[in-house]
Amino acid sequence: MTFQHPKPLYVPRRRTLLRAALFAGTAGALSPFASAQGDYPSRPITMVVPFPPGGPTDVVARLLCDRLGRALKQSVIIENRPGANANIGTGVVAKAPADGYTVLYNTSSIVMSPALYHSLPYDLNRDFVPVALTAVVPLALVVNNDLPVHSVKEFVDYAKAHPGKLSYGSAGSGSPTHLAALQFAQAAGIEATHIPYKGTAPADIDLAAGQLQFMTDTINTIASFVKGKRVRMLALMTPKRVSLYPDIPTLAESGFPGFEAQAWQGLLVPTGTPAKAVETLNAEINRVLKSKDVLDALELQGAAPLGGTPQEYAAYLKKELARWTAVIKSAGVTLD
Repeated sequence: MTFQHPKPLYVPRRRTLLRAALFAGTAGALSPFASAQGDYPSRPITMVVPFPPGGPTDVVARLLCDRLGRALKQSVIIENRPGANANIGTGVVAKAPADGYTVLYNTSSIVMSPALYHSLPYDLNRDFVPVALTAVVPLALVVNNDLPVHSVKEFVDYAKAHPGKLSYGSAGSGSPTHLAALQFAQAAGIEATHIPYKGTAPADIDLAAGQLQFMTDTINTIASFVKGKRVRMLALMTPKRVSLYPDIPTLAESGFPGFEAQAWQGLLVPTGTPAKAVETLNAEINRVLKSKDVLDALELQGAAPLGGTPQEYAAYLKKELARWTAVIKSAGVTLD
C-alpha cells in the first residue's frame, strides 16, 4: 500500500526543476541556480530538531551539528521545536525560506505522521527535498526483570498464555517506539495494552519498576537500565547484531525473519533550496560521518552512520512511507 499526497495546483518553475533534478538525478537542470548562489554557506545555518533537548535524537544531532559547522566553517545552530510527534518543528521548516540556511533534522516519525494524522502543517513529498540519511539508532525488545522469560520465544509464549494482561510503554502515540512494538505484537499474534508517555525516560523508569512488562526502545536510552540489570534485553530489531551487544540476537534470528524496525535520522531542506546548498550539505555530512571521532561517538551512543546521496534518501523515504502507512492502517491507529 502506498500513500499518495495531494499534488499542488501550482509549483513555481524553479521548484519544479529543483525537485526533478534531486529526485531523478538530472543535476544539469540546476546549474544556473547553483552558479548564482556564490559561496555557500556565507552565514550561520539553523538546524531545527523537532524534539526536546537531551533526547536521543537531539544528542546525535548536536554531535553532527558541531562537526558540520567545523567542516562548513560556519556556525550551525540547533533550534529545538518539539511537539506533536515532531510535526510542529517540521511544519516550521516547511514554511522557512528555501535558501539553505534552515535545515530539518528529521527522524523516522516523518514517514509515520502522514498515516497517523488527517491534517498536517506540511506535505512530505511537496515541501521537502532530501539531503542525506545521517544515522540509525537500533531498537531493542526489552522486558521487566520480573517477567519469567529469557528469550523471544519464551516471551511470546508467555504473552499468549496471558492475553491482554501485558502492557508496553512508548515515547508517545505514533512514535517509532510505539509503532515498532505494535508491529511486533501483530507479527507475534499477541495482545497487549499500549501506555503512551511523554518521552522514553519516564517509560523506562516504569518498565524497570514493573509498571510495564515490555517495550521496544532505542538502545542508547535503555543502555543504563540494561547495564544496571534493571531490565532484560531479549532481541534487537536490526538486520544484524550490533557490536555493543554481540550476545543479543536479532528478531530475525529469533523466529521473525525479515523483521526490522530502527529509529533512523536524516536531513531535509525546504523545496526550492538551491542545488549548490543541497550538494554542499550532502558532501560535508557524508565527510563528517566518515571521520573517526564521529564514528567513535556514534558507537558510544549505539548509533551507526548512514550517509548517501539525496536520491538514495528520496528512495528510502518512499519505501519507508509505504511500509509504515501499511502498518498503521492495518492497526487502525489515528491521532486526530
